[in-house]
Order: sequence, then C-alpha cells, then structure tokens
Amino acid sequence: MKKNWSGEVTKHSIALDLEEGVFTWKDSKKIAISLKNSAEDSIRKKAKTPYQSAMSMLNFYINRAGKKLEPKQKRVLTIAKVELRKIFGKL
Repeated sequence: MKKNWSGEVTKHSIALDLEEGVFTWKDSKKIAISLKNSAEDSIRKKAKTPYQSAMSMLNFYINRAGKKLEPKQKRVLTIAKVELRKIFGKL
C-alpha cells in the first residue's frame, strides 16, 4: 500500500476535476465556490448530487490531511464547509 495514497487521490481524483491548489487557498468562500463549480461541471462524480460530491471531497481532504494540516488552514476549510452549505441552500 502506498504511503501517500490520499495525496494521489486528491491530485488524480476521478470524482472531480479540482482547481490547482484549491485546498491551500486562504479564502473559504472561494474554496466553496470552486468545489461547487467542479461538482456541477463533473460528469464523473460518484455522489448523487453536486452538493454531496463537493462536501465529500472537502471532508476527504480534511480527514486525510490529519495532523499535517495547519490549524489555520483547517479553520479555513471548516468555514468552507459552512460556505458550501450556504451556496447550496442547505442552511
């Protein structure tokens, strides 16, 4: 089993075509909008809805980054989850 398999999944995911470095951006709303656009544009998504696809990819990244994810960036990504819910009308 590859040691860094999650990094490869994030880079070469067949689920969504992500913008380069999306999870390293500092703007939560920009991240959410990018994930929404990727999920809506993707014809390869596995989830039933674009919302589920976008949220799933964001959660996957946060969970797999684990302790290596800087606390500041984890906050940005956690806020991006709230922004995604707003954008998709799930709040």
